[in-house]
Amino acid sequence: MSDSARTADGSVPAPLGLTEDRPVYVVGGGPGGLAVAASLRERGVRAVVLEKSGDVGASWRRHYDRLHLHTIRRWSALPGLAMPRRFGRWVARDDMVRYLEKYAEHHELEVVTGVEVSRIDRAPDGTGWQLTASGGRVLTGRAVVVATGFNHTPRLPDWSGRDGFTGDLVHAAEYRDAAPYAGKDVLVVGIGNTGAEIAVDLVEGGASRVRIAVRTAPHIVRRSTAGWPAQANGVLARRLPVRLVDRAAGAMTRLAVPDLTAHGLPRPDAGLYSRARQGAIPVQDVGLIDAVKSGRVVPVAAVESFDGDAVVLADGERITPDAVIAATGYRQALEGLVGHLDVLDSRGRPVVHGARTPRQAPGLYFTGFTNPISGMLRELALDAGKIAKRLARTG
Repeated sequence: MSDSARTADGSVPAPLGLTEDRPVYVVGGGPGGLAVAASLRERGVRAVVLEKSGDVGASWRRHYDRLHLHTIRRWSALPGLAMPRRFGRWVARDDMVRYLEKYAEHHELEVVTGVEVSRIDRAPDGTGWQLTASGGRVLTGRAVVVATGFNHTPRLPDWSGRDGFTGDLVHAAEYRDAAPYAGKDVLVVGIGNTGAEIAVDLVEGGASRVRIAVRTAPHIVRRSTAGWPAQANGVLARRLPVRLVDRAAGAMTRLAVPDLTAHGLPRPDAGLYSRARQGAIPVQDVGLIDAVKSGRVVPVAAVESFDGDAVVLADGERITPDAVIAATGYRQALEGLVGHLDVLDSRGRPVVHGARTPRQAPGLYFTGFTNPISGMLRELALDAGKIAKRLARTG
């Protein structure tokens, strides 16, 4: 449903059979928000999705061209609609966007685009929640699900001398393909999945030199081994003791992944699952191992500062790349929205997720702010069902 379908008070008319005056408002039209809305609708609860951009799946539309899911198609589908087999095992970005569009249409979701929610407060009468949104809108709902996304606002470190760097410096969020970097010397900063994949893309796209700055060596895993996806290990790991998973993952990695210490990527000391529980998700190999072994991608020390045309590394080396692509992560940027409600931890992430609500903010839910090794989309789908069940039960 488009923005033009709103009623005079900024809400949208309820479909036949869903006539609650105070709907559940879902903030964000990505996979998490759409999954919750569909699950609520299936249980007869009216949900209205508020999306600040002009389309659902906005963040997926901005991802770099070569992106494919690192989770298998079957475990990446949202509730109530399977992904077509023609998408293949590892779904491409464009197919993911098509799927989200079809998902909203298939479930006849109430999606209001072009509406940005800036603040969420308890309703003045003490029941439900009040949302302050663009265009002077003030909306009141019985509950609110915040699904604005894990990768919301690019995080660019405030390196000393950064603003005076004479080369090109962009965040990975601005990277689309390797064409602008053909024939150039490029430094990728950060060796998470995004940084690793961009480095490989640059090599394959004709960059003359590619280095990748590494602060902490990551765990690297094969996306699949003998047809067994790494995601399956992640699903199993969530039910097993951390120490046991660390030992098993270490043994499997030594068998499947060559030791890259001589090439500048030593094996991490901490266990894979221990690191994952702290937020360091392993890198799934889509060509990085071969690129590092062959010297086409060269690991270097972390970036310390900038000095004119030079990048100063933590080990004192100075390099002069033509361009720097910072794959340095994102902030969830929830402070303005809900920071005053004391529902965020020290990293700015929700203190609860899924069907749980903060003790001091009943009726306020969060989904999509964790990045589990079992697969974010899989967990979003599970959370959606739990949230819907809870809201249907509480009336």
